Amino acid sequence: MTIKNIDAVVVGAGFAGMYMLYSLREQGLSVQCFERGDDVGGTWYWNRYPGARCDVESMEYSYQFDEALQQEWEWTERYAPQPEILNYANHVADRFKLRSDIQFDTSVESAEFDEATCRWLVTTSQGETYSAQWCVMATGCLSSTNLPDFVGLEDFAGDWFHTGLWPKEGVDFSGKRVAVVGTGSSAIQAIPVIADQAETLTVFQRTANFSIPAHNGPLSPKFVEQIKSGYGEFRKINNETHNGFGGRWARYEDSIVDASEQQRQTRFNEKWALGGFHFLNSISNIGANSESNKFAADYVKDKIRSIVNDQATADLLCPDQVIGCKRLCVDSGYFETFNRDSVTLVNVKDDPIERITTKGLVTGGKEYEFDIIVFATGFDAMTGSLLSIDIKGRNGQPLQEKWAAGPRTYLGLQTHGFPNLFTISGPGSPSVLTNMVVSIEQHVNWISRCISHMRMNQMNYVEAELNAEDEWVEHNNSLSELTLFPACNSWYLGANVPGKPRVFMPYVGGLHAYTIKCDEVVNNGYKGFLMEDRAS
Repeated sequence: MTIKNIDAVVVGAGFAGMYMLYSLREQGLSVQCFERGDDVGGTWYWNRYPGARCDVESMEYSYQFDEALQQEWEWTERYAPQPEILNYANHVADRFKLRSDIQFDTSVESAEFDEATCRWLVTTSQGETYSAQWCVMATGCLSSTNLPDFVGLEDFAGDWFHTGLWPKEGVDFSGKRVAVVGTGSSAIQAIPVIADQAETLTVFQRTANFSIPAHNGPLSPKFVEQIKSGYGEFRKINNETHNGFGGRWARYEDSIVDASEQQRQTRFNEKWALGGFHFLNSISNIGANSESNKFAADYVKDKIRSIVNDQATADLLCPDQVIGCKRLCVDSGYFETFNRDSVTLVNVKDDPIERITTKGLVTGGKEYEFDIIVFATGFDAMTGSLLSIDIKGRNGQPLQEKWAAGPRTYLGLQTHGFPNLFTISGPGSPSVLTNMVVSIEQHVNWISRCISHMRMNQMNYVEAELNAEDEWVEHNNSLSELTLFPACNSWYLGANVPGKPRVFMPYVGGLHAYTIKCDEVVNNGYKGFLMEDRAS
């Protein structure tokens, strides 16, 4: 067996993998990046479903490491659509000539730490084996699709698709009887677009979700120029917020409980008109105080009932959980879609889908017939892609075994027992609770700095210490318990995947506090990490 020796392996060529590749090459390291798709883009490569769009404003959802890149790229809409984001990813790959070190159509099947050499042996689907000192997992938080094990799916005579594995050529719904299973973020974006084409659309909902209008539209040249003329300060303000975006908008810190009904309505109206995630900034303690949260939740429910004409349908679309315990959705005409005569909502909370048939599906003892079924059933979030690889650390311990009761990391960057293995935006980091590109850049910068420090000090081994990992996991668990996040079954907890441990995975302390913590660790000699020269 021929083994190829390089400095570092990067797994994944989305936003994280591309920037990691760029950063390590800037240090003069030999790097090989592997990507299972046939091009760059990560989640924006796979999620091509109708209506796919970023829920963070486009002027904030981009790299900030290169000023020329910031200035030259032109976004066209407030919330960028998937094709435009994928074009941006391709532009970055071309601009920095990244493709020469990316092997496409290649999955990493295993990664095993060799204690004798302090190197990782990485085996790919192409039958190749690489030996690398560092292994960086840029596999993404939402890249492992979750398709429930529906009985009879193989018998369905029509076509079926998952929103997270959408065909490049697209899907023509014209004149078709279409089912959408799921009402999460992907479905909420896709349903209005599919309804425009389909003869009939039936939506099967288990759990209603809160969604705020995006109020999307073209970006004015004046607004773009205003941002670009002070991009540095604009980024600085965002980086110091809790979630890495929206720093230019007011964030209220007062208590909505003590306000009058008119004051509450005025505040909520303001944020509803602004649109998107900004609605959660209507009040300071919306994520921790049940009474405050109820005011906000009731406001959105009232909006839903005012939009949807059929009150029975409107009631079904009103969530029965607190607002924000699941990722808030951002939509363009979602609730209005249910006013179409061709669109039907079916509640499967009490009568789950029993099976798929040759003609359609059965729920509540009734068979529904379709030409196309779209499964918008989400992802095995944050850990799915990592655990799909056979990763073995010291003493041959599988990562699946280490994380059997839930993921355990120090800062979301490393897990004890797996030296020289880094995860970008992994569990235990702010990741999905933030602007992902900002969190990715912060992680890549930290990892690059760590590797540079190791090289300068002739260290070839770095590992999260067990006590530091335990303290970080306990800290994150304690913080999450002070919030309303655990109040509902969300993919933050892995609750959408049968058998997955119920553990709140992202760090809730916020991006700014997290960044300060990471900097303190470095300034204190990489406190919590064991760093040594273990050359054989």
